[in-house]
Amino acid sequence: MTDTTAPVLVDRDARGVVTLTMNRPASFNALGEEMLGALQAALDRVADDASARAVVIAAAGKAFCPGHNLKEMIARPELAYYQQLFAQCSRMMLSIQKLPVPVIARVHGIATAAGCQLVAQCDLAVASTEAKFAVSGVNFGLFCATPSVPLLRNIAPKQAMEMLVTGDFIDAEQARERGLVNRVAAPDKLDAELESLLASILAKPRQALAMGKELFYRQRELGVEAAYQLASETMAVNMMDACAQEGVTAFAEKRKPTWAA
Repeated sequence: MTDTTAPVLVDRDARGVVTLTMNRPASFNALGEEMLGALQAALDRVADDASARAVVIAAAGKAFCPGHNLKEMIARPELAYYQQLFAQCSRMMLSIQKLPVPVIARVHGIATAAGCQLVAQCDLAVASTEAKFAVSGVNFGLFCATPSVPLLRNIAPKQAMEMLVTGDFIDAEQARERGLVNRVAAPDKLDAELESLLASILAKPRQALAMGKELFYRQRELGVEAAYQLASETMAVNMMDACAQEGVTAFAEKRKPTWAA
């Protein structure tokens, strides 16, 4: 039975879609120690689930996530504590990237500071037209250093820098235009838009997506020659996989492929 008081609610449907719902609406789902620990544990379980196909990160209440829990942070003004907290957060963010399945942020309300970082760190994002985004730590004298890492890898440098030095909000359509989110939908159509994206992903073989996701992030950090070398090797290995053999054969035979379960 699901514990409805848990900081993160976990739901897994028959297709292998795992939905992680941040469940601290009173704090707008701030990334305090409890929330970070719960998200990490849930992501670790997905990493060990060979039948998982996709992850959705959602939120309860009015907001997606405002970032770190500033009340917790100010209560312990200790360098060692801050180092541990940001290392914990960075580990959770990297776990999203390391998962072999696509991770989609379902964003409504505000996503600020580390909450915006969480959106940027997800592989894909679908946002409500009512969503707003900012890396607003600078408004409190705290430059959003860790959020800048995925932000700069999502949007153009000058747009990222403007967000970081002003702390100003952008709306959902601006976020889509800049590359922070993939799709924008009215609040009552947000889940339908999410389902459309999921349906397209689930129609593809898991192994091909796993290889592709790993390659995508590894080659981004390489020079062009090394990236091509890695991509070529990945494609060769992928081509030897049964799913690619079936896909290419089906194309040649003018039929739909039948993927192994």
